[in-house]
Amino acid sequence: MTIENALEARFGDRHLTQFYRTELKTRRQKPGESLQVLAADVERLMSLAYAEWPQDVRDSLAAQYFVDAIRDEDTQHATRLMDAKDLKPALAYSMKYEAAKTVSKTSRNVRSIEVEDSTGKEKDEKFDCLLKTLEKLLNSHVAGKRNIPRRNPNVTCWKCNKKGHVQRDCQTMSPNQEN
Repeated sequence: MTIENALEARFGDRHLTQFYRTELKTRRQKPGESLQVLAADVERLMSLAYAEWPQDVRDSLAAQYFVDAIRDEDTQHATRLMDAKDLKPALAYSMKYEAAKTVSKTSRNVRSIEVEDSTGKEKDEKFDCLLKTLEKLLNSHVAGKRNIPRRNPNVTCWKCNKKGHVQRDCQTMSPNQEN
């Protein structure tokens, strides 16, 4: 019995049980770590930390520790609501949830494909016509802006002593313009 206790103290891991339990409680999913790897590590730590406990109790605890360790809050919440009694159903559900979430994200960014038909040439001609009209409007607008006097809030007119324009652009009537 003495030899057995000495060997257990030297080579056994009974004294590490509390260490494994603490590690299990503080275990969190690392960035980039898959749910399968997380579940395998939780299962490994469960067998080390609670080796003497019955299997059904270990399975239930493993599911709880697994859900607590999931990094994504939405996945964690959904898996917790599933109320799994075992690690494998919790893992399966969380993987399905993440897959559905990923598909939902990517489906919003999918561009539609348009099939070109015989009306493509007509559309190109209409587009060219609209583009030319737009260019004409833009050019006439730019040409019209050249004739509009610019307003500068920092200059003062010598004719009316108001700020914002110069004498040549002054809009006030002089006494000889009224007649």
